[in-house]
Amino acid sequence: MISSSLPVHELAALATAVCWAATSLIAAAPAGHLGAVAFSRLRQVSVALMLAVFVFATGRWHGLSIHDVGLLLASGVIGIFVGDSLLFSALNRLGPRRSSILFALNAPMAAVLGYAFLGETLSALAVLGIAVCVAGVMLAIFFGKRAGQVHVFEQGKGALWIGVALGLGAALGQAVGSVIARPLMAAGTDPFVASMVRVGMAGLCLSTFMLLPIANIKQKNPLTPRIAALTIGSGVLAMGLGMTLLLFAFSGGKTGIVSTLSATSPAMVLPLLWLTTKERPAAGAWVGAGLVICGMALLFAGR
Repeated sequence: MISSSLPVHELAALATAVCWAATSLIAAAPAGHLGAVAFSRLRQVSVALMLAVFVFATGRWHGLSIHDVGLLLASGVIGIFVGDSLLFSALNRLGPRRSSILFALNAPMAAVLGYAFLGETLSALAVLGIAVCVAGVMLAIFFGKRAGQVHVFEQGKGALWIGVALGLGAALGQAVGSVIARPLMAAGTDPFVASMVRVGMAGLCLSTFMLLPIANIKQKNPLTPRIAALTIGSGVLAMGLGMTLLLFAFSGGKTGIVSTLSATSPAMVLPLLWLTTKERPAAGAWVGAGLVICGMALLFAGR
């Protein structure tokens, strides 16, 4: 039996951050090749099908009322259909590092929404931990680039304010989706079932959305085997594994703490960017990463 003192839900939130950090690098190329909407549609439909096979093969589908399903569908529409589409639009414009800082703001947004709508309270130590984590994430991203870095991941496209607006919208969508799902997960809903319903609904919405006669949402380039593999792989990592871990974390962790820990992916992405681009992040970025570690320690102590 796992000891109740072991922070398994908080550790699951950290594992989610690792999944999302790796995904931001894997997704950059296929999202740019296919376009944000087509990329999101392919990965969500493929992951939903995989989850459905697993859920029904293992007999996990049970115990959900119509009301529960409705809440999960709403969470999927707002948190994944809207949130993911906006996030990958921001990724196309700003690159992994800049889009990550904006998406990390879902943590304080979720903490405020959890307090306002779920009556969740946090200890003073946990509030300090959230503040330190957010400050560390901001520092890691704002000072993550040195002068002279030219890798494509650091190149912006289009108007900056549009990318910023897309990133903030993605963060808000993720926060709202998390708050909607939190009570169901705390009540014991199976995280694989919840993921299947949420991702499946998002995939259905995106498939319908792409039928509209709007040029900007159509697939930009033909699907190649490499792009398909990267897209589906990023979906399995981010949603099949990462999102399921996040929902499990919500089953026993508070919204603000879980959201903050899962939002530390921008700091975690720094060493991954170093390995990928061969360009070392600035010293300030590592200071920010250190703050994130300190903030996580405070969160574990004050949980």
